[in-house]
Amino acid sequence: MIASVLLLALQQPGPAPADTAGGRPCVIQVDSIGGKYSEVAVRAREKNYFAGGGVLAHCQGAGSMLSADSVAFFAGIGRFDMIGQKSPVHIRDTAITLDAQRASYFLRLERLDAHVNVVAVNRRTGSVLRGPNLTYYRAARGVRDTLELYASARPTIEYRSNPDSGEPYVIVADRVRFKGNDRMWGGGRGTIDRSDIAAQGDSMQLDQTAGQALLIGKPRMAGKGARPYTLVGTRIEMELAVREVRKVKALGHGEATGADWRLTADTIHLAIDRRRLQQVFAWGDSARPHAVSTLHTILADSLALDVPNEVLSEARAYRKALTTSKKDSTAKADVNWIAGDTIVARWAQVTDSAGPAKTRLRHLQAHGSARSFSHLYNERDSTLGPSIDYSRGQAITIALRGDKIERIVVSGRADGLHLEPVPPPPAKDSTPKHPGAR
Repeated sequence: MIASVLLLALQQPGPAPADTAGGRPCVIQVDSIGGKYSEVAVRAREKNYFAGGGVLAHCQGAGSMLSADSVAFFAGIGRFDMIGQKSPVHIRDTAITLDAQRASYFLRLERLDAHVNVVAVNRRTGSVLRGPNLTYYRAARGVRDTLELYASARPTIEYRSNPDSGEPYVIVADRVRFKGNDRMWGGGRGTIDRSDIAAQGDSMQLDQTAGQALLIGKPRMAGKGARPYTLVGTRIEMELAVREVRKVKALGHGEATGADWRLTADTIHLAIDRRRLQQVFAWGDSARPHAVSTLHTILADSLALDVPNEVLSEARAYRKALTTSKKDSTAKADVNWIAGDTIVARWAQVTDSAGPAKTRLRHLQAHGSARSFSHLYNERDSTLGPSIDYSRGQAITIALRGDKIERIVVSGRADGLHLEPVPPPPAKDSTPKHPGAR
């Protein structure tokens, strides 16, 4: 009888609602009360209702269900409070399931506020939010057409595209907002982590339908593979396909850093496949691409690097290109250089079972107003210094073996200068001279 009275009190006037999945607002219907029930008259024809001892309810004509240790309904403002004491409040909606210690449902606004130990699961995608609070705006006809979620105080989100999508992105931010099942915004010290990447920024945006993610405010993205790398810039954009990161872009003051190289440019694009870096593209006007490693540098207006499975194999530099190299990392090492309108550099992989794959520079080629300056060492006599070769032509090709130049080929109006090393002075004759010799 008590349940019947409360049911009549909580029902809102209007036509019989259809399933809320079809967009009808929720009309709460109490199914059972395990303890006490009371009602308090506030004014004429207005009462508040209270029940405890375990209460079960649902949205009339829909699949939404609610349970709590005690509830209160304030008819004047249309608010339904749920409190968990022995067990948390549990809400199963058509869109989400939610557990919390306290929850308030504002029927007229179709808004749910949850507090303390909140755990919300998106039933369509499998994404999970954990945090101290959550505000959930239900999709309802005549109120709003898309669900929205808001949370603050640094909630943690396991972000998925569907329940079977595998490893989630773990997202943490000071505050987050969701709209629908595929759009998210985060503000204040936001981070995105997974086994293959780690990204951070002051603000973030993620749109799975468009396949885009955005980081601004000191953004940073790092790859966690066998050869880790980092990328920073004024703005970082990520392109997604089936939840996998396919391309990362640093726009403005870009800087990419690997285990043994560093690249700076206005704009840097990283192409990723199978969770590994495969290609790097860079260009810019105010900051021309400049790649630096222990032994080599490349400078040009634009630059393309092939790094299949994170192993450098080829670099292509375009417009006013310059490449330098040296034998070793000492400060006094002789520096060779080659310049031209276009430069192609190729590396060969060196087998080393003890660690990650390594490469050595094997081939350099310059086209268009090509010039080169090289130190050539005598393999037969290490006491001699290097000879110096300066060459010009339409094209220059340099072949290397180990850390030494093996061959230089110049074509197209070729000229140059070759200087041999100064031979060592002859040894002094230490044999005693004849007394009569002069």
